[in-house]
Amino acid sequence: MRQNYYKNSLAKRHAKVIRRIISCLKIMVAVSLMTAMSIVFIFGYDLLTQCDYFRANSIIVKGTNRLSKDQIIKHASIDPGMNIFSVNLFATRKRLLAHPWIADAEVRRELPDGINIKIKEHKPLAIIDLGRKFLINDHGEIFKELAASDPCNLPIIIGLEFSDLDVSGKFRNIPFNSVMDILQLGRKPGSIIPNRLLKVISVDRETGITLYAFNGIKAIKLGYNNYLNKYERLKNVLFYMEKGHMFSDFDTIDLNNLDRIVVNPVRIEPPAIDYKEA
Repeated sequence: MRQNYYKNSLAKRHAKVIRRIISCLKIMVAVSLMTAMSIVFIFGYDLLTQCDYFRANSIIVKGTNRLSKDQIIKHASIDPGMNIFSVNLFATRKRLLAHPWIADAEVRRELPDGINIKIKEHKPLAIIDLGRKFLINDHGEIFKELAASDPCNLPIIIGLEFSDLDVSGKFRNIPFNSVMDILQLGRKPGSIIPNRLLKVISVDRETGITLYAFNGIKAIKLGYNNYLNKYERLKNVLFYMEKGHMFSDFDTIDLNNLDRIVVNPVRIEPPAIDYKEA
């Protein structure tokens, strides 16, 4: 019995050693295969990214308005003739999004020799004066500081502060929402005060919104809320004035209370106020 026990124990040890050797061999084979595959991939990638067949002979840029095709290609750091597989699409998109005028970008390869770029530019809606002037887009987001080359024929917002702007876009306070409501009304076809005629939107936290439109010195007091109805009533008042039923021009129209609209006729010598610097 003892002799059989030693024989069985020795056989088990031999089998265990053999299993370990086999496991080591499997690991060595797997590592060798992975190394060989890595080398193949490296050489294959080098061959792919250096092959003249995949040179970028066509670079298509879509969505430009303010920016030019050459500006986009330069900012993307894509050179005509470079291999399309050497272009890092993620990094290229990131570079494009770093441009202050680009709101979104898409970059893709077009086999065998094309790079397609599609961008979406910010649409400037107004200038907001916070001590320094910035451009806001149609979503109410600041996207760049105003520069000399930027459009200046936009409504100027005064009376707001940085604390009124919420970068997350989840919540805006009443003054900021009121400004955006006015600007969106000014974009609608047939608006009585289109944004192109709106010079200044002045915000007072207590009394609400006052607009300076047309020649820049005519004040239209709107207060807060109910702007659609106030614009309709303003249209009726201006139409009534044009028909000669009242004085032909005005200095201020107060529409805070639609049950009691106050119109002040134009003065002979209106004060020379530069609201752009207010």
